[in-house]
Amino acid sequence: MIFSLQIIDLFKKMQVDKEYIISKQVLRSGTSIGANVEEAIAGISRKDFIAKLSISAKEARETKYWLRLIQKSKIVEIDVTR
Repeated sequence: MIFSLQIIDLFKKMQVDKEYIISKQVLRSGTSIGANVEEAIAGISRKDFIAKLSISAKEARETKYWLRLIQKSKIVEIDVTR
């Protein structure tokens, strides 16, 4: 949940800086990671559990891409190495 809250803070900062497209992308992918993990925990089968965790992994990878793009483009100042 801490990561999702950090993503929400980043989204708010980007909105103030009038960056709307990428901010929505990183908000969507970054907050869905935890949501999918929660769904996986409540999975009704092993297959369902694995499927939800796989989605979480994909969303994490997408979020990593957006964060690197934000850092390299200097849209806002962030440090993605933490």
